[in-house]
Amino acid sequence: MKQEYKLYLCNFFNNQSDQFIARNMSEQARIEEQSTKKSKKKEPKAEMSFLDHLETLRWHIIKSVISIFVFAIGAFIAKDFIFDSIIFAPKNPDFWSNRMMAKLADYVGVEALKINTHELQLISINMSGQFMVHVWTAIIVGFVVAFPYVIYQFWSFIRPALYENERKHATGAVFYMSLLFIFGILFGYYLIVPMSVDFLGRYSISDVVINQINILSYISTVTSIVIAGGVIFELPVVAFFLSKVGILTPGFMKKYRRHSYVVLLIISAIITPPDMFSQIMVCIPLVILYEISIMISRRVQKANERKIDEI
Repeated sequence: MKQEYKLYLCNFFNNQSDQFIARNMSEQARIEEQSTKKSKKKEPKAEMSFLDHLETLRWHIIKSVISIFVFAIGAFIAKDFIFDSIIFAPKNPDFWSNRMMAKLADYVGVEALKINTHELQLISINMSGQFMVHVWTAIIVGFVVAFPYVIYQFWSFIRPALYENERKHATGAVFYMSLLFIFGILFGYYLIVPMSVDFLGRYSISDVVINQINILSYISTVTSIVIAGGVIFELPVVAFFLSKVGILTPGFMKKYRRHSYVVLLIISAIITPPDMFSQIMVCIPLVILYEISIMISRRVQKANERKIDEI
């Protein structure tokens, strides 16, 4: 009886040990399988070929074009609002900028500061002139409205090529680029356009010549000034990226500050009427943007120096 009991105990403990070993082996196999899966997930993806990059870029461009096209259709449909309330508004005496200039003229007692006191009349000299103006204006409005999304698409293409720290420093790039572009658009629309329309619309070399402004000429002037304002206001963003790659430094910008101011005056003279008041009004924001660009470049340079010290 005792021998049978001992044999039973031996068999019992042997079975338990076998089960314990089997459980441990299965648990180790499960852990190894999970670690293998994690390591596979952490493995970097294979580098894309040149054709793969082109394919990715093509889809980003297609998405950008589609967004411009969609907004252009909306602008084409909203013809009355786009032309009467936006495009043709700066030439009217009751436009906000014109009214503010009139108040300023009354306050300082200088009647010459009043602009667009007489409404400018436009004509169309081509059979398809108004239709083509309608189409091209809708496309330009579509581009302006879709600009943040277009920037986002190009940023989505560039972002994977950046290192993690570069992505961190470039956080908000799309937002700031879009914001600066909008500020530039508003600056050109509310300040430069009314002054340019007033000067060019009433300028005369002789009483014999009557100004009959072609609508295409008017639209081209307005849109070019507005787009130029949006592009010029991207100066801090350009300074940021040039400083990141080491092309631009704050020392360089300080050294050639006077030369840069002359260039900014020339740019102001190009996009504004040839009078000193308009040039100064436009040049002041450009100078402020330049000084902001110096501060941005200095900040980027300090960040680069800290990285070098850490290495």
